[in-house]
Amino acid sequence: MDTQLEKALANYDMIMGRTGSLYDELEPLRDVAFRFQEMMMIYKAAIREVRTKLEVLNDEFQVRSKRNPIRYIKQRVKRPDSILEKLHRRGFEISLDSMIKNLNDIAGIRVVCAYERDIYDIAQMLTKQDDVKLILTKDYIKNPKPNGYRSYHMIIAYTVNTIKGPKEISAEIQIRTMAMNFWATIEHSLQYKYKENIPDYIQKKLIGASEAIIEIDKAMSDVRDEIMDAQNSHQKKENLVKDILNNIQNLYKVANKREVTKIQDEFYKVYVMNDMMQLQHFASQLDIISEGYQTQSLT
Repeated sequence: MDTQLEKALANYDMIMGRTGSLYDELEPLRDVAFRFQEMMMIYKAAIREVRTKLEVLNDEFQVRSKRNPIRYIKQRVKRPDSILEKLHRRGFEISLDSMIKNLNDIAGIRVVCAYERDIYDIAQMLTKQDDVKLILTKDYIKNPKPNGYRSYHMIIAYTVNTIKGPKEISAEIQIRTMAMNFWATIEHSLQYKYKENIPDYIQKKLIGASEAIIEIDKAMSDVRDEIMDAQNSHQKKENLVKDILNNIQNLYKVANKREVTKIQDEFYKVYVMNDMMQLQHFASQLDIISEGYQTQSLT
């Protein structure tokens, strides 16, 4: 027998649009339909707010680390027919209360990154937010599904402030690399094409492709580390050169100009060698010279 929720959703457009000759006959279902519409609004509001949090974190990462870990974000709220199908499939009661209690993925966000390490950084940054409560994690990266699927899933609880007061709902966050997302997109389209009965020979190819993607993500992570090391080394050298030049400039105020000029010429010789160890040694010697002149000026 159809429940009120099923009937309300089956006639949702007619009820919410207030059109059709059967509108009056459907009056008993209006409350259910309006409550459903209200909940969908809250789910949509929740993922908009969580998405904004992720975008702000990405911007902050750009300012602090000069890079963006998030490549793009997608969001969705399940369609009414998808909600009903999942309640049926899992054997749950078909009602609004059952939907809210038993389905954690009505609201969903997918975050796509370039590097595997970014996945865990993003997850950690998001769950550190005061108004984001972590309920459950499923790490399909460290523990892939048998079919080769890899991604990091989180179920969170998030509170939306409505006119009627705060309302806590759950949402699913999926975080994966671009390579993982490419594999998952292909696998999903094949599931649809073969009606969730993918032939064994194709499934074996998918597993092989998943294993290849593991190697790709690992190789790209190694490249990322090399890039980060190069950037850090460049920044360290830049800061060291700045300190040396400041020291030389200060020496002109207290030391013999001819001696300072010799020091400056020596610095240029060391600088063009592009040897960080030689530059650090020069900076240490210059610090000793500067301290000596400062001591003399105080006596």
